[in-house]
Amino acid sequence: MTEQLAAEQPAAERPDTERPVRVMVVDDHPMWRDAVSRDLAEAGLDVVATAGDGEEAVRRARACSPQVVVLDLNLPGLPGAEVCRQVVAHDPAVRVLVLSASGEHQDVLEAVKSGATGYLVKSAGREELLDAVRRTAVGDAVFTPGLAGLVLGEFRRLAAEPAPASAPAAPQLTARETEVLRLVAKGLSYRQIADRLVLSHRTVQNHVQNTLGKLQLHNRVELVRYAIERGLDEEL
Repeated sequence: MTEQLAAEQPAAERPDTERPVRVMVVDDHPMWRDAVSRDLAEAGLDVVATAGDGEEAVRRARACSPQVVVLDLNLPGLPGAEVCRQVVAHDPAVRVLVLSASGEHQDVLEAVKSGATGYLVKSAGREELLDAVRRTAVGDAVFTPGLAGLVLGEFRRLAAEPAPASAPAAPQLTARETEVLRLVAKGLSYRQIADRLVLSHRTVQNHVQNTLGKLQLHNRVELVRYAIERGLDEEL
């Protein structure tokens, strides 16, 4: 199992070949917020907004439609997990990368269940953060080493629970969609799946997007859980 989880939804374009990634930075510490914003802007990313509390973050995210929200969890007003939940509910295309001082398992799992795509602790270096934001924008879910395994393990635990008696039948996926979904469940990124199946990166993105639509799922986290619940990560 790799330390990567594939992303929630495919991006329309890779940011390094087209427009700069639109990023919003949310943190209640002005010096930290300004430093992160400056690092992102100097690296060529487009910092479209910043916020210092939860309610402000929700309002500004809805107003400026960032591609990636770099989000602290410890915020005044609304906590970070609730900010994440509201932002993603309003626009499922927005990806949230949590950047927190906490590496506690409970905080990580709560953030992911709220819709976060990835999770870094604040001890991450500048280059690690820049790489994480760019990868988050194009579809990879990025976690501080060790945390991706925690998330997958939690999905497997939930999958072991009895399914509701009224659960609807699963929609029919094509053989290729099922093959891509199986690799997603194993933790491979889009690029790794493309290399393994000898497909283009865009083709893999399209298969994932079609699968999300058929299954009526909103993001990559839900798709991974769906695949694990059906044991696809154990096949092949």
